[in-house]
Amino acid sequence: MTRTAGTVRIAALGDIHLGGGGMEPPLQMLFTQVSAHADILALCGDLTDRGDPDEAKQLIKGLATVTIPIIAVLGNHDYECGKVSEVTRILCDGGVRVLDGDAHEVLGVGFAGAKGFAGGFGRGALGPWGEPLIKQFVREALDEALKLETALSRLRTPRKVALLHYAPIAATVEGEPREIFPYLGSSRLEEPLSRYPVDVVFHGHAHHGATEGRTKGDVPVYNVSMMLLQRTYPDRPPFRVVELQVGDSADSEVPLTGLTPLRRVTDRPVA
Repeated sequence: MTRTAGTVRIAALGDIHLGGGGMEPPLQMLFTQVSAHADILALCGDLTDRGDPDEAKQLIKGLATVTIPIIAVLGNHDYECGKVSEVTRILCDGGVRVLDGDAHEVLGVGFAGAKGFAGGFGRGALGPWGEPLIKQFVREALDEALKLETALSRLRTPRKVALLHYAPIAATVEGEPREIFPYLGSSRLEEPLSRYPVDVVFHGHAHHGATEGRTKGDVPVYNVSMMLLQRTYPDRPPFRVVELQVGDSADSEVPLTGLTPLRRVTDRPVA
């Protein structure tokens, strides 16, 4: 695919669950397609199935065919074995930039990333009241939202992208059983996106959710769980490509209000 001047194409996917078995298409074929269609690869958590370092090493072997920068956040599965530091080190040594409350700029686009956490949405969000364990649970959600806000506050690029594993809005978990909505994300993650507007948000985790929605500020949010994309678009590779305008033309069009002009986000179908 020929790159359009003044644009950056971001391919996003999550929930690879390497080590869980049954992943199609094979890793190397998938990532070869990514490199052909995009300028940056964004990975939205659950990269491994159990957070086993051997799974992370296997993933790095699959990523060896990728010829573009890779940025990632981890997911809940990547924490399962309690070896998240080792998994992160393996990924970083393999060329993956892992964000956990961090900001990173590449090709003129700023990325802010955090895993996120559960807790529910809107009036259904769990509040910090009652038993200490409930307060601890809510504290974790607040801490993850603070990580995202800290990362967003550090970005100085006109184009900004937020990477999460858990969903920041309820719209992209629609399709999942309503009983598990509180475990799939938290509206507390949306609050930083209102204070620090971005061009686009990517997340995973909700395998049976909806592919897209919008924040209260009208920012597009894409659920890029690989299982969801495979099922929704069986004739396409299981990743989403979004194109952002960058450079002098993009800078000159940023309104004085500081709001992000969404017309510069183009969703590119992948043949």
